Amino acid sequence: MKNLLKKFEIKRMIVAALAALACVCMWGCGDWFEPDTHYEWDKYRQGKKVVGFLNDSLVIVSDYRFWREVRDDNDDEVANGFGHQALYLYNYRVQENGPRWMDSLDNGIRNDDFEMISGQLSDSVVWAKKANDLWFWKIGESPRQIKINEKYDGCSHEIRSWRMREWKDGRIIVLGETTVIDSSDSYRYIKNALVTFDSNKAYCQYGVLDTIAQTIVYKRLDKDLEWIKKCDDVRVWSNDVYCFMPGVYAFEAVLLRNSVDTIDISVKFTTGDFWGNVLRPNANLCGLIEDSVVCSGAEWRGGLSFYENDEIVVNLE
Repeated sequence: MKNLLKKFEIKRMIVAALAALACVCMWGCGDWFEPDTHYEWDKYRQGKKVVGFLNDSLVIVSDYRFWREVRDDNDDEVANGFGHQALYLYNYRVQENGPRWMDSLDNGIRNDDFEMISGQLSDSVVWAKKANDLWFWKIGESPRQIKINEKYDGCSHEIRSWRMREWKDGRIIVLGETTVIDSSDSYRYIKNALVTFDSNKAYCQYGVLDTIAQTIVYKRLDKDLEWIKKCDDVRVWSNDVYCFMPGVYAFEAVLLRNSVDTIDISVKFTTGDFWGNVLRPNANLCGLIEDSVVCSGAEWRGGLSFYENDEIVVNLE
């Protein structure tokens, strides 16, 4: 009888051990492997930065809040992320007590329905990107998400770290950087993929985004667009192509239209870029009026400060 009891106890112990092993393999059987946690939002918003310009007096600013997942028993952080992205409109000509307008998302913890704001598309639209998902957020509206299919036309290496500008026929030109392998088999980083015109034909130079078809077609420049390969920035107004073209020496850059027309700018500059309908030769904030560029006297040198006559007139810190 004692031997039977011993055999029964041994079998029960084996069954219990197998059950425990099954629990380990399945990562289940209670909360033994996953301690209780809770989520905390940071009290203060972070990451404040300029993402665009609405017009000759209002700047678009964004920020967000961090969240943390922490253990209940010891407050150790087990995960983190960000959300509650916000847009603001500030007057950058006169210091005011806060923004003229503000809107924020109410996205929750671990909700990937919007990414970090990447840049400005048009006067009132900013955009964000994650993998093949794109979001367009227009001032006064909710973000619109589209899934993008990528295609290649005459090349096979996509560009990275996008900038997006308005382009011909209601489409969007996608500009960015690339890495090429040179004649010595070394990798060479190129900030502006447009300049790879004489490189291996496998390297794409730009993309064209069609938001209706939800496709990006990566391409190389054809003969009609070869002239834009040296542009610091490029976009279309009324189906005309505008390009900030650097000069041979400092302060010799020009604004070209359709490769032949030089648009008059009242300031000398070395480099330029487009922010919606605002042009920025060097740090000057300007607008295109008919066939000339008129500068407001305001300057943005990066960061959150704005200058006039070499003095800070607005600080958004």
